[in-house]
Amino acid sequence: MTLTDQPRQAALSDVEKITRTCLYEGYLLWPYRRSALKNAKRWTFGGVFPAACADALGEPATMTTQVLHEGPADDLTVRVRFLQVVDRTVVQDGRPVDEVTVAGERYVSWQEVTEREVVLTGAPGTATVDIPEGTDTEKLPGGAASLVRGWRRLTGTVEVTAEPVADDASDDVRQLTVRIANSTPCPVPDPGARHAREAAAPYAFVSTHTVLHSEGGRFVSLLDPPDALREHASACRNKGTWPVLVGTDEGDGRAHTVLSSPVTLYDFPRIAPESPGDLFDGTEIDQLLVLSVLSMTEEERAEARASDPRAREILDRCAGLGVDDLMNLHGTIREFRAAGGEAR
Repeated sequence: MTLTDQPRQAALSDVEKITRTCLYEGYLLWPYRRSALKNAKRWTFGGVFPAACADALGEPATMTTQVLHEGPADDLTVRVRFLQVVDRTVVQDGRPVDEVTVAGERYVSWQEVTEREVVLTGAPGTATVDIPEGTDTEKLPGGAASLVRGWRRLTGTVEVTAEPVADDASDDVRQLTVRIANSTPCPVPDPGARHAREAAAPYAFVSTHTVLHSEGGRFVSLLDPPDALREHASACRNKGTWPVLVGTDEGDGRAHTVLSSPVTLYDFPRIAPESPGDLFDGTEIDQLLVLSVLSMTEEERAEARASDPRAREILDRCAGLGVDDLMNLHGTIREFRAAGGEAR
């Protein structure tokens, strides 16, 4: 989906839209096929890898968000959301195979993801991440083949702390810190191995995002803070993530919700209303991506459909767009502004 920089009055559903868009940023890129070179290296945003193998891979084992909060310390909800890699294996007649065609539909072995969430209410505090290992089997038509999805156990912690900002200009203001750590046991990789990072990805918190909400309090912008809090805002240190205000823009550099994302954003981002749905590349132009999808050959579309269920949704959505839908993607003027600077 395309991101725009036009703030507006936003309900919680709009916060959810921008969060989900960032959560799936880069999940699967055009031409949405397993064989495409740009999809050979996946899970590139917001990975928090197990401490046992992070250093060997040059990846972080923690993620830290620091923001300023005004209001009651116990009026907080912190949601940590991430994707977990799921290995999808095609099984035919009891043995794994690379692909199979059933009732005219092609299925391939690859990787998908499932969403995970850890919630702390009345923070500060600490929550334990402990997702058990599991499998799920989807029978394909005819019963001779199936898709077996499996995921690893993930463990870790989410710790929220609050430190008062002590001076006369900032009564009732505190620096909140959310620290996410991955303690999942995993095999120590050979750093020189070609696919070492891909082998470790199933043990990682992928595309990790933090959403902080305060109903009775507010968070201060780190991009454009009020003058009285500018020094304190500049003292906030964020590791592997970028916190911005989301939700309702009240025009004073404050908001009730913060999205801390590994994708660099501005305050109060939103989804362009013309966007027909996820394309997993929020920095790209929807019209170009949709036209690129429509120009794919039948063979390319067949491979994309087999590669991932979300790719199948994109193909069907793009094929169903009418002329008016495509024209709406051609461009929109949000507002007119006077040209700045002196005339020459």
